[in-house]
Amino acid sequence: MAKTTRLFKSFSRLLLPIVILFVLATIAGSIWLVHKTATPPSAEYLVTPEKYGRLSARGAQVTDEKWTNKDGTSARGWLLRGSENAPAIILLHRYGTDRSHVLDLGVKINEATDFTILMPDQRGHAQSHLVKETTFGGCETEDLITAIDYLRGLKNENQAVLVGQDIGVFGIEMGAFVALSVAASNENIKALVLDSVPADANDILASAVDKRYPFASSITSKFAQLGTYFYFYDGCYKRNSLCNTAKSVNNRQVLLLGGMDAPSFQASTVNISKCFPDETKVELKADLNPSGLSLTKASLEQSSAYDQRVIEFFKKVLGSAKLEIVSEN
Repeated sequence: MAKTTRLFKSFSRLLLPIVILFVLATIAGSIWLVHKTATPPSAEYLVTPEKYGRLSARGAQVTDEKWTNKDGTSARGWLLRGSENAPAIILLHRYGTDRSHVLDLGVKINEATDFTILMPDQRGHAQSHLVKETTFGGCETEDLITAIDYLRGLKNENQAVLVGQDIGVFGIEMGAFVALSVAASNENIKALVLDSVPADANDILASAVDKRYPFASSITSKFAQLGTYFYFYDGCYKRNSLCNTAKSVNNRQVLLLGGMDAPSFQASTVNISKCFPDETKVELKADLNPSGLSLTKASLEQSSAYDQRVIEFFKKVLGSAKLEIVSEN
């Protein structure tokens, strides 16, 4: 019996370092995977306001603005001013893209409504990003709150407040996560257009890992999720379910979009449509071809139809609020 015990202890001493090395290697690998994915590939803007302005007089009025986030980091966005005391709309791009992907939509909304439009670059995105890494919607949620505060401080040429009380937000994928997260606590966000809504931040991370490391992505995404506990130790990575978040979004109007080009996000978008309170009016269009995720590859006809659907929704929801303000004055 004593020999068996000694043998077991010897075997344990031999095995323990191997187990420790395996655990450490797993943690290190998962942290590395998060680090690589949290730094999206950089690319030049699809189009800039300078180039867009050659085709559109309204597009030529877009200005490049900067402000400071709550954590002291810098933020920037393209701004297209609307009429005094009118609503404002913020357009949030998805992971791996930048504000140039929503510039055309922003100009079209402004032309149709005369609302103020803000199109920020989210953290870690664009060729010359101001913040090195994305947090997959976590710190970006605080950034959106700051962006709304920035809009509130805007004045027109007569030093009158430019933006009215009502805000609309358009978001695709990670942008949708951020928009819905902020809407749960900010009742001034009256209208939401959310395309390809993830179930949670892990969905965004898994999609990003799948695009960058497609081999055995179901396994690597699990490793990456483990790595977020260490990499985002400061709590900036949000682990909440968007279904639970949606339950707090009362008395708003929401347009949910999805398509077969992203079946996993299509399913989560449909599921989240059932999570909103009865007081919130939800419209669901989940059979788009394509969704906003693949709009840069769509035909001109498909792109125009998509843009018009978004424009009409914001006109219907926020345009009525603008008319009420005008009639009161």
